[in-house]
Amino acid sequence: MKQTLFQEKYPIYTLEVGKNETTCKSVDDVIAHFKQRIDAHEAAVFIAVFDHYAHTRSLPSGQIADDILDAKNIVFCFGIALPNPGVMAVRPRSIGVTELADRFVINFMEAPMPVANKAMEEWAKAVKNH
Repeated sequence: MKQTLFQEKYPIYTLEVGKNETTCKSVDDVIAHFKQRIDAHEAAVFIAVFDHYAHTRSLPSGQIADDILDAKNIVFCFGIALPNPGVMAVRPRSIGVTELADRFVINFMEAPMPVANKAMEEWAKAVKNH
């Protein structure tokens, strides 16, 4: 799992999983893996799946890189505490799953809560064994 700054300001985690490293055959399979993890977590709650690929493709000016076959986000929240209104700006969480010909790219923005980062990193790494 790599930690980088996207556009020089957004801290993101990225994991590339070769299709030969997982039993997942599609973005939907990877999303289902994350949904199981979210449902099993004591503090996480599932919100939605956003089909970013279909949305972008439906726009008159939508552009999708030629190598992207599918792309969805699973949206959820850990929501353990509401200490101040500022936390609302960094919630809910989202994990992006993009399918390329030979691999899945899984990424998410760093959360201000270490327990959330740890869980999302573990869930992503588990795709390789799923």
